[in-house]
Amino acid sequence: MADLLGVPESVLAEQTGYLARVRPSAWQSPDPRARYDLVVVGGGPAGLAAAELARRQGRSVALVECDRLGGNSLNLGSIPSKAIIRTAQVLSTLRDEGRFGVGSANEPVAQWAAVMARMRAIRARIAEYHSAERVAAQGIDLFFDHARFVGPRVLRVGAVSLTFEKAIIATGARPRRCDIPGLEQIGYLTSDSLFELPELPPRLGIIGGGPLGCEMAQAFSRLGSQVTIMQRNPKFLPNEERDAADLVSRAMSRDGVKTRLNTNVVGARIEGGMKFLDTLSDDARDSIAVDAAVLSVGRAANVEDLELGAAGVDFEPGRGIGVDAFMCTTNDDIYAAGDVCNLQRFTHVAEATARLAVHNALGERIGRQSHLTIPSCTYCDPEIAHIGMHMRDARRQSIPIKSFTIMMQDVDRAITDGLDHGFVKIYVREGTDRILGASIVAGRASEMINEMSVIMSAGIGMRQLATILHTYPAQSDAIRLAAMAYVDSHPLPIG
Repeated sequence: MADLLGVPESVLAEQTGYLARVRPSAWQSPDPRARYDLVVVGGGPAGLAAAELARRQGRSVALVECDRLGGNSLNLGSIPSKAIIRTAQVLSTLRDEGRFGVGSANEPVAQWAAVMARMRAIRARIAEYHSAERVAAQGIDLFFDHARFVGPRVLRVGAVSLTFEKAIIATGARPRRCDIPGLEQIGYLTSDSLFELPELPPRLGIIGGGPLGCEMAQAFSRLGSQVTIMQRNPKFLPNEERDAADLVSRAMSRDGVKTRLNTNVVGARIEGGMKFLDTLSDDARDSIAVDAAVLSVGRAANVEDLELGAAGVDFEPGRGIGVDAFMCTTNDDIYAAGDVCNLQRFTHVAEATARLAVHNALGERIGRQSHLTIPSCTYCDPEIAHIGMHMRDARRQSIPIKSFTIMMQDVDRAITDGLDHGFVKIYVREGTDRILGASIVAGRASEMINEMSVIMSAGIGMRQLATILHTYPAQSDAIRLAAMAYVDSHPLPIG
Protein backbone atom coordinates (compact mmCIF):
# COMPACT_ATOMS: atom_id res chain seq x y z
CA MET A 1 0.00 0.00 0.00
CA ALA A 2 1.19 3.51 -0.77
CA ASP A 3 -0.12 7.02 -0.70
CA LEU A 4 -0.57 9.23 -3.76
CA LEU A 5 3.12 10.12 -3.75
CA GLY A 6 4.15 6.48 -3.89
CA VAL A 7 5.57 6.44 -0.38
CA PRO A 8 4.83 3.20 1.50
CA GLU A 9 2.43 3.60 4.42
CA SER A 10 4.95 2.00 6.77
CA VAL A 11 7.50 4.68 5.87
CA LEU A 12 4.92 7.42 6.35
CA ALA A 13 3.95 6.04 9.77
CA GLU A 14 7.60 5.76 10.76
CA GLN A 15 8.35 9.29 9.61
CA THR A 16 5.23 10.63 11.30
CA GLY A 17 6.20 9.02 14.60
CA TYR A 18 9.71 10.40 14.32
CA LEU A 19 8.50 13.93 13.58
CA ALA A 20 5.94 13.73 16.39
CA ARG A 21 8.89 13.31 18.74
CA VAL A 22 11.32 15.91 17.43
CA ARG A 23 8.89 18.50 16.00
CA PRO A 24 5.23 17.89 16.96
CA SER A 25 2.95 19.64 14.49
CA ALA A 26 0.36 20.57 17.14
CA TRP A 27 2.83 21.73 19.78
CA GLN A 28 1.48 24.44 22.05
CA SER A 29 4.13 26.79 23.39
CA PRO A 30 3.80 27.52 27.12
CA ASP A 31 3.11 30.93 28.55
CA PRO A 32 6.55 32.41 29.19
CA ARG A 33 7.74 33.22 32.71
CA ALA A 34 8.48 36.79 33.68
CA ARG A 35 12.17 35.87 33.82
CA TYR A 36 14.16 32.67 33.28
CA ASP A 37 17.32 31.65 35.06
CA LEU A 38 18.53 30.27 31.72
CA VAL A 39 17.36 30.47 28.13
CA VAL A 40 18.96 28.05 25.68
CA VAL A 41 18.82 28.78 21.95
CA GLY A 42 19.11 25.59 19.91
CA GLY A 43 17.82 22.10 20.65
CA GLY A 44 20.68 19.97 19.36
CA PRO A 45 23.09 17.94 21.52
CA ALA A 46 24.57 21.04 23.17
CA GLY A 47 21.24 22.77 23.76
CA LEU A 48 19.55 19.68 25.16
CA ALA A 49 22.50 18.92 27.45
CA ALA A 50 22.54 22.51 28.73
CA ALA A 51 18.78 22.73 29.33
CA GLU A 52 18.56 19.36 31.07
CA LEU A 53 21.57 20.02 33.34
CA ALA A 54 20.26 23.43 34.39
CA ARG A 55 16.83 21.98 35.10
CA ARG A 56 18.37 19.22 37.25
CA GLN A 57 19.94 22.02 39.27
CA GLY A 58 16.47 23.40 39.95
CA ARG A 59 16.73 26.36 37.59
CA SER A 60 13.92 27.78 35.46
CA VAL A 61 14.79 26.98 31.85
CA ALA A 62 13.42 27.81 28.41
CA LEU A 63 14.63 25.95 25.32
CA VAL A 64 14.08 27.40 21.84
CA GLU A 65 14.39 25.32 18.66
CA CYS A 66 13.56 26.53 15.16
CA ASP A 67 13.49 23.11 13.49
CA ARG A 68 13.83 19.63 15.03
CA LEU A 69 15.11 18.55 18.43
CA GLY A 70 18.28 16.48 18.35
CA GLY A 71 20.10 18.73 15.92
CA ASN A 72 22.36 17.58 13.13
CA SER A 73 23.61 14.58 15.10
CA LEU A 74 20.24 12.85 15.32
CA ASN A 75 18.51 14.12 12.23
CA LEU A 76 21.14 14.50 9.54
CA GLY A 77 24.54 13.39 10.80
CA SER A 78 25.94 10.88 13.25
CA ILE A 79 22.91 8.61 13.66
CA PRO A 80 21.84 8.28 9.99
CA SER A 81 25.43 7.93 8.80
CA LYS A 82 26.41 5.29 11.35
CA ALA A 83 23.27 3.27 10.56
CA ILE A 84 24.23 3.20 6.89
CA ILE A 85 27.89 2.49 7.68
CA ARG A 86 26.83 -0.52 9.76
CA THR A 87 24.78 -1.94 6.88
CA ALA A 88 27.74 -1.45 4.55
CA GLN A 89 30.03 -3.26 7.01
CA VAL A 90 27.66 -6.23 7.20
CA LEU A 91 27.47 -6.37 3.40
CA SER A 92 31.27 -6.29 3.14
CA THR A 93 31.58 -9.14 5.65
CA LEU A 94 29.03 -11.23 3.78
CA ARG A 95 30.93 -10.78 0.54
CA ASP A 96 34.06 -11.98 2.34
CA GLU A 97 32.27 -14.88 3.98
CA GLY A 98 34.61 -17.50 2.54
CA ARG A 99 37.37 -16.15 4.77
CA PHE A 100 35.26 -17.11 7.78
CA GLY A 101 34.45 -20.60 6.55
CA VAL A 102 30.94 -19.72 5.45
CA GLY A 103 29.60 -20.43 1.97
CA SER A 104 26.65 -19.01 0.05
CA ALA A 105 25.25 -19.53 -3.40
CA ASN A 106 24.17 -15.92 -3.87
CA GLU A 107 26.11 -12.68 -4.06
CA PRO A 108 24.75 -10.38 -1.33
CA VAL A 109 23.47 -7.03 -2.59
CA ALA A 110 22.10 -3.94 -0.90
CA GLN A 111 18.37 -3.26 -1.04
CA TRP A 112 18.41 0.53 -0.88
CA ALA A 113 14.83 0.94 0.26
CA ALA A 114 15.45 -1.51 3.11
CA VAL A 115 18.73 0.20 4.02
CA MET A 116 16.98 3.55 4.30
CA ALA A 117 14.01 2.07 6.16
CA ARG A 118 16.39 0.64 8.76
CA MET A 119 18.09 4.03 9.11
CA ARG A 120 14.74 5.79 9.60
CA ALA A 121 13.62 3.21 12.17
CA ILE A 122 16.84 3.70 14.14
CA ARG A 123 16.50 7.46 13.98
CA ALA A 124 12.88 7.29 15.14
CA ARG A 125 13.82 5.02 18.06
CA ILE A 126 16.64 7.25 19.25
CA ALA A 127 14.40 10.29 18.82
CA GLU A 128 12.44 9.03 21.84
CA TYR A 129 15.32 10.20 24.02
CA HIS A 130 15.24 13.68 22.44
CA SER A 131 11.48 14.10 22.21
CA ALA A 132 9.51 17.25 22.94
CA GLU A 133 7.36 15.30 25.37
CA ARG A 134 10.42 14.18 27.33
CA VAL A 135 11.85 17.70 27.41
CA ALA A 136 8.60 19.18 28.67
CA ALA A 137 8.24 16.42 31.27
CA GLN A 138 11.46 17.64 32.86
CA GLY A 139 9.90 21.03 33.47
CA ILE A 140 11.65 22.80 30.59
CA ASP A 141 9.56 25.39 28.73
CA LEU A 142 9.93 24.39 25.07
CA PHE A 143 9.33 26.83 22.22
CA PHE A 144 9.43 25.87 18.53
CA ASP A 145 10.11 29.07 16.64
CA HIS A 146 12.86 31.34 15.34
CA ALA A 147 14.71 33.39 17.91
CA ARG A 148 16.45 36.75 17.77
CA PHE A 149 17.96 38.93 20.43
CA VAL A 150 16.35 42.31 21.03
CA GLY A 151 18.54 43.30 23.96
CA PRO A 152 21.38 42.09 26.19
CA ARG A 153 18.95 39.97 28.25
CA VAL A 154 15.89 39.63 26.03
CA LEU A 155 15.13 37.13 23.29
CA ARG A 156 12.23 37.44 20.88
CA VAL A 157 10.70 34.08 20.00
CA GLY A 158 7.84 34.34 17.55
CA ALA A 159 5.28 36.64 19.15
CA VAL A 160 6.65 36.45 22.71
CA SER A 161 9.68 37.79 24.53
CA LEU A 162 11.85 35.74 26.91
CA THR A 163 13.77 37.64 29.56
CA PHE A 164 16.70 35.84 31.12
CA GLU A 165 19.42 36.05 33.72
CA LYS A 166 21.75 33.95 31.57
CA ALA A 167 21.57 32.49 28.08
CA ILE A 168 23.43 29.84 26.13
CA ILE A 169 23.58 29.94 22.32
CA ALA A 170 23.79 26.44 20.85
CA THR A 171 22.51 26.87 17.31
CA GLY A 172 25.00 24.49 15.73
CA ALA A 173 26.35 24.59 12.20
CA ARG A 174 25.30 23.72 8.66
CA PRO A 175 27.14 22.38 5.59
CA ARG A 176 29.42 24.99 4.09
CA ARG A 177 28.74 26.00 0.51
CA CYS A 178 31.24 26.92 -2.19
CA ASP A 179 31.17 28.76 -5.49
CA ILE A 180 31.95 26.02 -8.00
CA PRO A 181 30.50 27.23 -11.32
CA GLY A 182 27.54 25.14 -12.44
CA LEU A 183 27.20 23.14 -9.23
CA GLU A 184 23.88 24.74 -8.33
CA GLN A 185 22.58 24.02 -11.83
CA ILE A 186 23.34 20.29 -11.80
CA GLY A 187 22.08 19.96 -8.22
CA TYR A 188 24.12 18.56 -5.38
CA LEU A 189 23.76 16.87 -2.02
CA THR A 190 25.12 17.76 1.40
CA SER A 191 24.87 15.95 4.73
CA ASP A 192 21.51 17.70 5.06
CA SER A 193 20.09 15.84 2.05
CA LEU A 194 22.32 12.80 1.53
CA PHE A 195 20.20 10.56 3.74
CA GLU A 196 17.00 11.32 1.87
CA LEU A 197 18.20 9.82 -1.43
CA PRO A 198 15.36 7.83 -3.02
CA GLU A 199 17.80 5.40 -4.67
CA LEU A 200 21.47 4.50 -4.62
CA PRO A 201 23.35 6.56 -7.24
CA PRO A 202 25.38 4.34 -9.62
CA ARG A 203 28.17 6.96 -9.73
CA LEU A 204 28.81 9.25 -6.80
CA GLY A 205 31.25 12.14 -6.71
CA ILE A 206 32.27 13.51 -3.31
CA ILE A 207 33.80 16.98 -3.24
CA GLY A 208 35.93 17.13 -0.09
CA GLY A 209 37.90 14.40 1.62
CA GLY A 210 37.28 15.10 5.29
CA PRO A 211 36.12 12.49 7.80
CA LEU A 212 32.45 12.56 6.73
CA GLY A 213 33.35 12.46 3.05
CA CYS A 214 35.60 9.44 3.59
CA GLU A 215 33.04 7.63 5.76
CA MET A 216 30.30 8.05 3.17
CA ALA A 217 32.63 7.23 0.27
CA GLN A 218 33.51 3.83 1.70
CA ALA A 219 29.94 3.05 2.79
CA PHE A 220 28.36 3.97 -0.54
CA SER A 221 31.06 2.07 -2.43
CA ARG A 222 30.34 -1.05 -0.40
CA LEU A 223 26.63 -0.60 -1.05
CA GLY A 224 27.22 -0.54 -4.80
CA SER A 225 28.08 2.99 -5.98
CA GLN A 226 31.17 3.84 -8.00
CA VAL A 227 32.64 6.52 -5.76
CA THR A 228 35.27 9.17 -6.48
CA ILE A 229 36.60 11.57 -3.83
CA MET A 230 38.06 14.87 -5.03
CA GLN A 231 39.95 16.99 -2.50
CA ARG A 232 42.24 20.00 -2.70
CA ASN A 233 44.69 18.85 -0.06
CA PRO A 234 47.58 16.72 -1.34
CA LYS A 235 47.37 14.55 1.80
CA PHE A 236 44.63 12.05 2.57
CA LEU A 237 43.00 12.87 5.96
CA PRO A 238 45.68 15.52 6.57
CA ASN A 239 44.91 15.96 10.27
CA GLU A 240 45.76 12.34 11.08
CA GLU A 241 49.14 10.69 11.54
CA ARG A 242 50.48 9.67 8.11
CA ASP A 243 50.78 5.94 8.85
CA ALA A 244 47.22 5.91 10.19
CA ALA A 245 45.82 7.80 7.20
CA ASP A 246 47.71 5.54 4.78
CA LEU A 247 46.18 2.41 6.29
CA VAL A 248 42.67 3.79 5.91
CA SER A 249 43.42 5.03 2.40
CA ARG A 250 44.51 1.54 1.31
CA ALA A 251 41.43 -0.01 2.88
CA MET A 252 39.15 2.39 1.01
CA SER A 253 40.96 1.67 -2.22
CA ARG A 254 40.37 -2.07 -1.71
CA ASP A 255 36.68 -1.25 -1.37
CA GLY A 256 36.74 0.45 -4.77
CA VAL A 257 36.90 4.12 -3.74
CA LYS A 258 38.89 6.30 -6.12
CA THR A 259 40.64 9.18 -4.36
CA ARG A 260 41.97 12.17 -6.26
CA LEU A 261 44.23 14.29 -4.09
CA ASN A 262 45.55 17.75 -4.91
CA THR A 263 42.47 18.13 -7.10
CA ASN A 264 40.17 21.13 -7.45
CA VAL A 265 36.66 20.87 -8.82
CA VAL A 266 36.55 23.91 -11.10
CA GLY A 267 33.15 23.42 -12.70
CA ALA A 268 30.03 21.30 -13.05
CA ARG A 269 27.86 20.83 -16.12
CA ILE A 270 25.24 18.73 -17.85
CA GLU A 271 26.12 17.42 -21.28
CA GLY A 272 24.08 14.94 -23.26
CA GLY A 273 21.82 14.46 -20.26
CA MET A 274 24.78 13.43 -18.07
CA LYS A 275 26.32 15.28 -15.12
CA PHE A 276 30.05 16.04 -15.12
CA LEU A 277 32.45 17.47 -12.55
CA ASP A 278 35.41 19.22 -14.18
CA THR A 279 38.64 18.95 -12.22
CA LEU A 280 42.08 20.51 -12.24
CA SER A 281 45.16 18.89 -10.67
CA ASP A 282 48.29 20.95 -11.22
CA ASP A 283 47.93 21.58 -14.97
CA ALA A 284 45.99 18.40 -15.76
CA ARG A 285 42.28 18.81 -16.53
CA ASP A 286 39.76 16.00 -16.39
CA SER A 287 36.01 15.39 -16.25
CA ILE A 288 34.27 12.87 -14.03
CA ALA A 289 30.80 11.62 -14.90
CA VAL A 290 28.49 11.35 -11.88
CA ASP A 291 24.87 10.61 -11.18
CA ALA A 292 25.01 12.54 -7.89
CA ALA A 293 27.48 14.94 -6.32
CA VAL A 294 28.04 15.46 -2.59
CA LEU A 295 29.55 18.68 -1.30
CA SER A 296 31.48 17.98 1.90
CA VAL A 297 33.83 20.91 2.48
CA GLY A 298 33.23 21.70 6.14
CA ARG A 299 30.57 23.41 8.19
CA ALA A 300 29.56 27.02 8.90
CA ALA A 301 28.13 28.22 12.21
CA ASN A 302 24.46 29.24 12.37
CA VAL A 303 24.63 32.84 13.56
CA GLU A 304 23.15 35.03 10.84
CA ASP A 305 19.53 35.34 11.98
CA LEU A 306 20.10 35.76 15.72
CA GLU A 307 20.63 39.54 15.73
CA LEU A 308 23.66 39.02 17.95
CA GLY A 309 24.62 42.68 17.67
CA ALA A 310 21.56 43.63 19.71
CA ALA A 311 22.89 41.44 22.52
CA GLY A 312 26.47 42.68 22.30
CA VAL A 313 27.80 39.30 21.17
CA ASP A 314 30.75 39.32 18.77
CA PHE A 315 30.86 36.75 15.97
CA GLU A 316 32.34 36.06 12.55
CA PRO A 317 30.01 34.94 9.74
CA GLY A 318 30.62 31.27 9.01
CA ARG A 319 33.28 30.82 11.68
CA GLY A 320 30.91 31.45 14.57
CA ILE A 321 30.77 33.05 18.01
CA GLY A 322 33.92 33.94 19.87
CA VAL A 323 34.11 32.62 23.44
CA ASP A 324 36.70 32.76 26.19
CA ALA A 325 38.13 29.82 28.12
CA PHE A 326 34.89 29.60 30.13
CA MET A 327 32.56 29.52 27.06
CA CYS A 328 31.48 33.13 27.70
CA THR A 329 30.83 35.53 24.83
CA THR A 330 31.50 39.27 24.80
CA ASN A 331 28.24 39.64 26.76
CA ASP A 332 28.97 38.41 30.30
CA ASP A 333 25.42 37.04 30.58
CA ILE A 334 25.49 35.03 27.35
CA TYR A 335 27.50 31.88 26.77
CA ALA A 336 27.85 29.62 23.73
CA ALA A 337 28.43 25.90 23.28
CA GLY A 338 28.72 23.31 20.56
CA ASP A 339 29.34 23.75 16.85
CA VAL A 340 28.37 27.44 16.87
CA CYS A 341 31.63 28.27 18.65
CA ASN A 342 33.88 25.19 18.50
CA LEU A 343 36.32 24.27 15.76
CA GLN A 344 36.12 20.62 16.88
CA ARG A 345 32.57 19.94 15.75
CA PHE A 346 31.73 16.64 17.44
CA THR A 347 28.59 15.70 19.35
CA HIS A 348 30.53 14.74 22.48
CA VAL A 349 32.38 18.07 22.39
CA ALA A 350 29.09 19.92 22.00
CA GLU A 351 27.65 18.21 25.07
CA ALA A 352 30.83 18.72 27.12
CA THR A 353 31.08 22.43 26.30
CA ALA A 354 27.38 22.82 27.09
CA ARG A 355 27.92 21.40 30.57
CA LEU A 356 30.88 23.73 31.03
CA ALA A 357 28.76 26.68 29.93
CA VAL A 358 25.99 25.82 32.41
CA HIS A 359 28.38 25.43 35.34
CA ASN A 360 30.18 28.65 34.50
CA ALA A 361 27.01 30.65 33.78
CA LEU A 362 25.08 29.55 36.84
CA GLY A 363 27.90 28.92 39.29
CA GLU A 364 31.53 29.78 39.78
CA ARG A 365 33.55 30.22 36.61
CA ILE A 366 36.02 27.40 37.12
CA GLY A 367 35.54 25.08 34.14
CA ARG A 368 37.88 25.72 31.21
CA GLN A 369 37.46 24.15 27.78
CA SER A 370 41.26 23.71 27.65
CA HIS A 371 40.88 21.14 30.44
CA LEU A 372 38.86 18.83 28.18
CA THR A 373 40.60 15.71 26.90
CA ILE A 374 38.89 15.23 23.54
CA PRO A 375 38.89 11.95 21.62
CA SER A 376 37.90 11.84 17.96
CA CYS A 377 37.13 9.11 15.46
CA THR A 378 36.62 8.75 11.72
CA TYR A 379 34.26 5.81 11.22
CA CYS A 380 35.81 4.20 8.18
CA ASP A 381 36.80 0.53 8.20
CA PRO A 382 39.21 0.28 9.91
CA GLU A 383 38.26 3.15 12.18
CA ILE A 384 40.87 5.80 12.90
CA ALA A 385 40.80 7.47 16.31
CA HIS A 386 43.01 9.93 18.14
CA ILE A 387 43.30 11.75 21.45
CA GLY A 388 45.71 14.31 22.80
CA MET A 389 48.94 15.34 21.12
CA HIS A 390 50.12 14.30 17.65
CA MET A 391 53.79 13.76 16.87
CA ARG A 392 53.76 16.94 14.78
CA ASP A 393 52.37 18.90 17.74
CA ALA A 394 55.23 17.72 19.93
CA ARG A 395 57.84 18.66 17.32
CA ARG A 396 56.25 22.09 16.85
CA GLN A 397 56.39 22.71 20.60
CA SER A 398 59.87 21.15 20.99
CA ILE A 399 58.50 18.53 23.40
CA PRO A 400 60.62 15.35 23.48
CA ILE A 401 58.27 12.50 22.73
CA LYS A 402 58.50 8.78 22.04
CA SER A 403 55.88 6.43 20.66
CA PHE A 404 55.11 2.84 21.61
CA THR A 405 53.31 0.85 18.95
CA ILE A 406 51.49 -2.48 18.93
CA MET A 407 50.33 -3.77 15.56
CA MET A 408 46.86 -5.27 15.55
CA GLN A 409 48.26 -8.25 13.65
CA ASP A 410 49.98 -9.18 16.94
CA VAL A 411 46.79 -8.96 19.05
CA ASP A 412 45.07 -12.31 19.54
CA ARG A 413 41.46 -11.03 19.44
CA ALA A 414 42.11 -8.97 16.33
CA ILE A 415 43.44 -12.10 14.63
CA THR A 416 40.42 -14.25 15.61
CA ASP A 417 38.01 -11.52 14.44
CA GLY A 418 39.77 -11.01 11.14
CA LEU A 419 40.29 -7.37 12.13
CA ASP A 420 44.07 -7.36 12.25
CA HIS A 421 44.72 -4.27 10.12
CA GLY A 422 45.93 -1.32 12.14
CA PHE A 423 47.79 -0.45 15.31
CA VAL A 424 47.73 1.21 18.71
CA LYS A 425 50.32 3.93 19.14
CA ILE A 426 50.77 5.73 22.47
CA TYR A 427 52.85 8.90 22.75
CA VAL A 428 54.89 9.42 25.93
CA ARG A 429 56.97 12.35 27.08
CA GLU A 430 60.58 11.22 27.09
CA GLY A 431 62.13 10.76 30.51
CA THR A 432 58.68 10.09 32.06
CA ASP A 433 55.83 7.62 31.68
CA ARG A 434 53.33 10.45 31.13
CA ILE A 435 50.96 9.80 28.22
CA LEU A 436 50.55 12.79 25.91
CA GLY A 437 48.34 11.23 23.23
CA ALA A 438 47.40 8.14 21.27
CA SER A 439 46.42 7.12 17.76
CA ILE A 440 44.46 3.93 17.09
CA VAL A 441 43.60 2.32 13.77
CA ALA A 442 41.42 -0.73 14.34
CA GLY A 443 38.03 -2.25 13.75
CA ARG A 444 36.83 -0.91 17.10
CA ALA A 445 39.03 2.16 17.47
CA SER A 446 36.01 4.28 18.46
CA GLU A 447 35.58 2.10 21.57
CA MET A 448 39.26 1.67 22.34
CA ILE A 449 40.02 5.40 22.26
CA ASN A 450 37.55 5.89 25.11
CA GLU A 451 39.80 3.82 27.36
CA MET A 452 42.65 6.14 26.47
CA SER A 453 40.40 9.11 27.32
CA VAL A 454 39.82 7.70 30.82
CA ILE A 455 43.51 6.89 31.24
CA MET A 456 44.66 10.37 30.26
CA SER A 457 41.94 12.16 32.22
CA ALA A 458 42.87 10.19 35.33
CA GLY A 459 46.57 10.87 34.86
CA ILE A 460 47.47 7.17 34.65
CA GLY A 461 51.02 6.63 33.42
CA MET A 462 52.44 3.79 31.36
CA ARG A 463 53.77 1.83 34.34
CA GLN A 464 50.40 1.74 36.07
CA LEU A 465 48.63 1.04 32.78
CA ALA A 466 50.81 -2.02 32.28
CA THR A 467 49.45 -3.48 35.54
CA ILE A 468 45.75 -2.94 34.73
CA LEU A 469 43.97 -6.18 33.88
CA HIS A 470 42.14 -6.52 30.57
CA THR A 471 39.84 -9.34 29.58
CA TYR A 472 41.36 -11.94 27.29
CA PRO A 473 41.01 -11.99 24.40
CA ALA A 474 40.11 -8.38 23.62
CA GLN A 475 41.26 -5.92 20.98
CA SER A 476 41.76 -3.31 23.69
CA ASP A 477 44.51 -5.47 25.17
CA ALA A 478 46.71 -3.78 22.56
CA ILE A 479 46.69 -0.75 24.85
CA ARG A 480 48.09 -2.78 27.74
CA LEU A 481 50.66 -4.37 25.44
CA ALA A 482 51.87 -0.91 24.39
CA ALA A 483 52.32 -0.06 28.08
CA MET A 484 54.23 -3.33 28.55
CA ALA A 485 56.51 -2.33 25.69
CA TYR A 486 57.27 0.89 27.56
CA VAL A 487 58.05 -1.02 30.79
CA ASP A 488 60.32 -3.44 28.92
CA SER A 489 62.30 -0.55 27.49
CA HIS A 490 62.45 1.32 30.81
CA PRO A 491 63.31 -1.27 33.49
CA LEU A 492 63.46 -0.04 37.05
CA PRO A 493 66.83 -0.34 38.82
CA ILE A 494 67.19 -3.39 41.03
CA GLY A 495 67.90 -2.88 44.75
